[in-house]
Amino acid sequence: MEEIYFDNAATSQPSSKVIDKMIDILTKDYGNPSSLHLKGLEAERHIKNTSKIFSSILKVEEDEIIYTSGGTESNNLAIIGTARSYQRRGKHIITSKIEHPSVYQVFNYLEEEGFEVSYIENDSQGYIDLKQLKNEIREDTILVSIIHVNNEIGTIQPISQIGEIIKTVNTNTIFHVDGVQSFGKMPITPKKWKVDLFSISSHKFHGPKGVGALYKNKDVRLRPLLFGGGQQKGLRSGTENVPAIVGLGAAAYEIYNELNENRSHIYRLKNLLWEGISNNIEDVSINGPNIKEGSPHIINILFKDIKGEVLLHALEAKNIFVSTGSACSSNQPHPSDTLKSLGLTNEEIQSSLRFSFSKYNTEDEVKKCIQELVNIIPMLRRFKAGGRHK
Repeated sequence: MEEIYFDNAATSQPSSKVIDKMIDILTKDYGNPSSLHLKGLEAERHIKNTSKIFSSILKVEEDEIIYTSGGTESNNLAIIGTARSYQRRGKHIITSKIEHPSVYQVFNYLEEEGFEVSYIENDSQGYIDLKQLKNEIREDTILVSIIHVNNEIGTIQPISQIGEIIKTVNTNTIFHVDGVQSFGKMPITPKKWKVDLFSISSHKFHGPKGVGALYKNKDVRLRPLLFGGGQQKGLRSGTENVPAIVGLGAAAYEIYNELNENRSHIYRLKNLLWEGISNNIEDVSINGPNIKEGSPHIINILFKDIKGEVLLHALEAKNIFVSTGSACSSNQPHPSDTLKSLGLTNEEIQSSLRFSFSKYNTEDEVKKCIQELVNIIPMLRRFKAGGRHK
């Protein structure tokens, strides 16, 4: 039975070109980039080439790119590094109620460390309250951190508008953006948007796991989280993972060379899925933004009177892989904070599934998924109704 993978927001299939480049580095250019001999210089050259790729994509300087172990570390370094570096100026920081766990749990930690946190509310589609954001920014506000594309429902925050609000109210406030779900799906221009820090994760756009990047405006100071050999200008000590960094760069280069084509393709798949479900299955609705406004690759659907986890495993039995929400928090017993912030009940949250697409998915796969849902859902609803009568 052919595999159908619709969980690309959790992780994506590595590109064959990325794999080939990584194998080359692992087998040939395996030197330590801090070494002064030829093998070390070759390894360092590969890192610089990746920095050139990101400099071109983001329209930033090459030395404004820091390599990390992924989105979680990039977010932690940006937020904790900023908070510790600027705490003498103030201890007020701002985020939203619809952030990824690798952001809001960091804010919870900083709150315990004595920082004052303001949490911005959002509406039923996941858009943050810009008026509240403007009102919350103060003279002692040192950091605002906002997710660009929500990982569960695909809401795209107006980052340029948010950056303008922040810098107009307090030009000294640092603006961090979690761009893990947006990089590779749309053009990203941090400087134009007045973004000081932007987090990226390789495995969300067909690169390897365990590597990411952080754009850091050269005028922003960060306290490092790791100490040791002083690599990457002392901001991230430890021998650089050259094969992974090369894979990250190769994936970024490939995805941005195909950006418009890929965006059109995955938007088409998302629309096709929703049309097929909404036209053939009763009592379904979209959680978050409407079909035209959300990110091209994510759609979160509420199936009334169905346990999302039961439906997930029923699809899995047909070799179709989807998700109940964030992969980073799916093993946690409490309901999704993101879906809760939309006003959903616990029962509605538990009846929701996330479908997320990539360039490797096809229309035939979507049609197959729709047909399986049409077959499965009435059976599961009858089963649940029968259980209630017992």
